[in-house]
Formats: sequence, C-alpha cells, structure tokens
Amino acid sequence: MSVQIGIIGGSGLYDMAELTDREEVRLSTPFGEPSGPYVTATLRGRRVAFLARHGAGHRIPPSELNFRANIYGFKLLGVELIFSASAVGSLKAEYPPLDVVIPDQFFDRTRGRIGTFFHGQGVAAHVSLAHPVCPELSRVAYESAVAVGARAHMGGTYVCMEGPQFSTLAESRLYQSWGMDVVGMTNLQEAKLAREAEICYTTIALVTDYDCWHPEHDQVTVDMVVANSAQNAQMAQRLIAEAVERVPLERACACVSALAAAIITSREAISAEAKRDLAPIIGKYVG
Repeated sequence: MSVQIGIIGGSGLYDMAELTDREEVRLSTPFGEPSGPYVTATLRGRRVAFLARHGAGHRIPPSELNFRANIYGFKLLGVELIFSASAVGSLKAEYPPLDVVIPDQFFDRTRGRIGTFFHGQGVAAHVSLAHPVCPELSRVAYESAVAVGARAHMGGTYVCMEGPQFSTLAESRLYQSWGMDVVGMTNLQEAKLAREAEICYTTIALVTDYDCWHPEHDQVTVDMVVANSAQNAQMAQRLIAEAVERVPLERACACVSALAAAIITSREAISAEAKRDLAPIIGKYVG
C-alpha cells in the first residue's frame, strides 16, 4: 500500500503504540535533513508515515526546525494528507488544559523563518492562504476528537510565536485582546509549506496550560507542559487513529490544486537545477 497519510507528532507525541509493520525511512532533501527518520507503518488498515517534529529525545527547538525538509520528505513519500499534533497554551478560560482545539486560522509572530519552498530557487509562487488548513481534514479531526471522548472545539486562531521562551504577560494579554484562541511555536510554517506542496493539512492543538494570563496560572513551566503533554499524547493517539480510519482518501478540496495558478515565473526562466530540486512540488506544472 502507498503511504497517503502523514502524522506529525509534537511535544509528548514521539511515537504511536498502535502502529504496526513499521519501517524506518531516512530521507535527504535539497533543503537539508528532516527532523529524523519517518516511520512508515500500518494504522487501522491504512499506510501512514509518522515523524516526530522535534526529533528523538526532543532535541530540536522550534526556531531550528527544518520545516521545508520535513514537509518535502512527506511529499517524497507520496503523502497527501497530514494530521499535525501540537502542544499549545490556551488564551481562553473555556479552553482548559487537556482540551483539544482544531484551529482554522493562524497569526504569525515568528521572525525570519523560511516558510516557502521558493526561497532562493529563482522561482516565485504565491498560493492562497486565506484559509490555511484543509476544511475537510479539519472536520474529520474534530469529529474524531468527539468520537474518542475529547472535549473538543472546532475553529479558532493559533498564534505562532517565535519561542523558545514562553510568552511575556504583556504578550499573552495582547493575544487575548485580539481574540486569539491558542498559542504555539510550530504549526504555521508547516501549514504554509503543506499548501505549497498541495498536501491537505490540519492542526490538532492539544492544550497543556493557560499561557501566563490566567490569575491562577501566572507562569508556564516545562514540568507543567510535560505532565499535561503525556496525557494529551494518549488522547492524540486515539484521536489520530480514529481520524485515519475515517478520512476519505479521495480528495475533493481545493488543496489538491493549490499551486495550479500560483507560479508567476516564466517557465523558460526556471533553471534546470530549480526544476530538479522542486520536481515533487512543481513537476506537474513545470516540465
């Protein structure tokens, strides 16, 4: 069976117990090395590829993640759908720790990260990111969360901050005043790159804390995040397994052709090297 479904595991989710017929796949990309080997395996009768975002032992901080290599590697494996699990802080009292949020928007507070395959390639392309996650995949993730007993929330905005430090109190209060829902450090670049790669993408945001705005929760600690991440990881494994079983493998969303009208560079101006390096991304549009 071909690998069509990708899973990115965030803080606490470094493996999935239900995976069988496992095989480690190490890939090199024009953008460098991914976070680690992909584990291709069977989950609920479907072939999947699992990647621990922060690598073995959680050694890669958010600002050092090679987002391009990670998503490019999934594309090389034939992945068309990605469920991305991520630990987040809650900016709303009604989203307590251990809740699950399926955001439908992102707000960028990162600095200098490369979130495109077209940086330095001599190719310009502009995909639409008005709706940065796949609505069909997000619906499946939400319904799966409800089905496995999670307290789940559909929709909301994920503030992607630089890190690795947690928010200042002023920042946390500002995000609240803007009406944001959760804050994390990783998922925006993944969403941008998945869209360029025409991969359906959704975030499963697993709440570990109240950031630092809450009067009874005025600072975030690693111990707090780790403790709640362990419980969240158990829920995430059940949720993702349910989602993998439910998701239709025939895609009817706009993600499948996101790049079709995005490449603005004249085809004759694209170098042979760029065509080679970007072949998995642009190959069906640029001969």
